[in-house]
Amino acid sequence: MNDSGVLIGFSDHLEHLRLDRANRHGLVAGATGTGKTVTLQILAQGFSDVGVPVFAADVKGDLAGIAAAGQPNGKMLARAATMGLTIQPAAVPVVFWDLFGEQGHPVRATVSEMGPLLLARMLELNDVQEGVLSVVFRAADEQGLLLLDLKDLQAALAYAAQNAKDLGARYGNVSTATVATIQRKLLTLEDQGGANLFGEPALQLADLMRTDGSGRGYVNILAADKLIASPRLYATFLLWLMSELFEELPEIGDPDKPRLAFFFDEAHLLFRDAPKPLLEKVEQVVRLIRSKGVGVYFVTQNPADIPETVLGQLGNRVQHALRAYSPLDQRGLKAAADSFRTNPAFDTAEAIQALGVGEALVSVLDEKGAPTMVQKTLIRPPASRLGPLTPAERASVMAASPVRGLYDEARDRDSAFEMLATRATAAAEAAEAPPVQTRRAEPATAPWGDEPPPARRPAARASNRQSMGETFAKQLLRTVASTAGREIMRGLMGGLKRSRR
Repeated sequence: MNDSGVLIGFSDHLEHLRLDRANRHGLVAGATGTGKTVTLQILAQGFSDVGVPVFAADVKGDLAGIAAAGQPNGKMLARAATMGLTIQPAAVPVVFWDLFGEQGHPVRATVSEMGPLLLARMLELNDVQEGVLSVVFRAADEQGLLLLDLKDLQAALAYAAQNAKDLGARYGNVSTATVATIQRKLLTLEDQGGANLFGEPALQLADLMRTDGSGRGYVNILAADKLIASPRLYATFLLWLMSELFEELPEIGDPDKPRLAFFFDEAHLLFRDAPKPLLEKVEQVVRLIRSKGVGVYFVTQNPADIPETVLGQLGNRVQHALRAYSPLDQRGLKAAADSFRTNPAFDTAEAIQALGVGEALVSVLDEKGAPTMVQKTLIRPPASRLGPLTPAERASVMAASPVRGLYDEARDRDSAFEMLATRATAAAEAAEAPPVQTRRAEPATAPWGDEPPPARRPAARASNRQSMGETFAKQLLRTVASTAGREIMRGLMGGLKRSRR
């Protein structure tokens, strides 16, 4: 790393990612085991060293080693010498996060913040179910019902089912069967641990954009080795976080360096089976978030995993080796090669297949924002540890965390669940309470003189509501009377017919 950017590696010269072009997004791609995680690590450490906070998901658990100083081996030292570098082992300031609260601070969002579109994606709802969910959000907003956690959403869905006719008259058909389907899918989400995501205190974006006392940016690492088992939950959470950054941060144009570098590992999970409205949202966020000073870096196995509309906006690229064993792989390989600015010194497609571990094809944006000619590059050795932390080391990092105590305890304030429960209790008590009876005041002197007053009529019923027994008895009498009447009429008609004969 030098004053102009983050050092990536060495080709025929040192390859740097320019800080003033780092918000133009990027791609780190390559087959499993080719060195993507190490590239992510050296980029994250480079950004941190120049004061840029980082957010990254740790899918395999080994990115956490960035929090400890490295121990370079002979091979790493030899590579550094080839580049003319001296490895100075160093750790970076790290904050650990975890949706499950096990390997980091709990990270939460409210149901309202997530919104019906992303929640529908997480629940794998169809268009009709998504429409009903949107109606539930609208009705909750109009009723002043806060949707904070999943029990709030379940209560709002129950409210919608009970008032389906009224809601349907205002917003279109609201089927109780559709509501029941959404409720079942919420139960599945809870079984996957989704309930841990929703609630308060909700994550404050400012806590992802901290620097330490020496001006280095904190690297925020999301423990995702367990979360990745629920790919929709993983992808939707990261998309929500990216969308929140887009919506909340002010415009700053092209800064000298990014406000935040956001790494989206296993990026193909975001786009797999994604509906068109969601793809359009991702494209919009990626296109516009750079003016908020946020650089988004997608990490995936094959560039073909990312739609063309998004891929075309990723100007900084590090391509590790790809293998082409099938026609589909070959098409992906050709697409990856064609995305680079050609270097006449070698065939790009052949070079991608021949790359070794820790080697990559690199093309970054120059001072004019144009991609540089692709170069075969040796990725620099990291200064931090390669591999995971021990539980004791992780606990030590968390004990020194700048957000310690802010998110560790959940808060459950009155929201939709409590408010609807209070309304239901009040309605039940009102129905069970006897009505207030008002008696007409007796005149001071009886109008009948010495005559005794006339006999009073029986007191009116305390309530016009019928008990279940009364209702059943009346229905039975009606049935009996109706049956008897039919028999009498049949007898009369039969007698008339016989008399005529």
